Amino acid sequence: METGFPWGSTPTVDLRLWRSDAIVLFDWLMSTDLNTVPITHPSQKQALADLLTRLEEVDVIESTEEEIAAAQEEVAKDMGW
Repeated sequence: METGFPWGSTPTVDLRLWRSDAIVLFDWLMSTDLNTVPITHPSQKQALADLLTRLEEVDVIESTEEEIAAAQEEVAKDMGW
């Protein structure tokens, strides 16, 4: 259990994420106005903001436009695009 992030001793989970997914999510979250994302509860917007904060702590923040495009292609392959 992690205790250094804003939640103190609140239970946390470790999540392994494919790097390409992390790049795509980070890019999307950085370019999206969370106030326009359809939500059914305010906690959903907060959870997205928390995810962005965590992604800012890893090396995806330094991704170039070429790396973002490559990650988008790689992730889209899983969708059959």
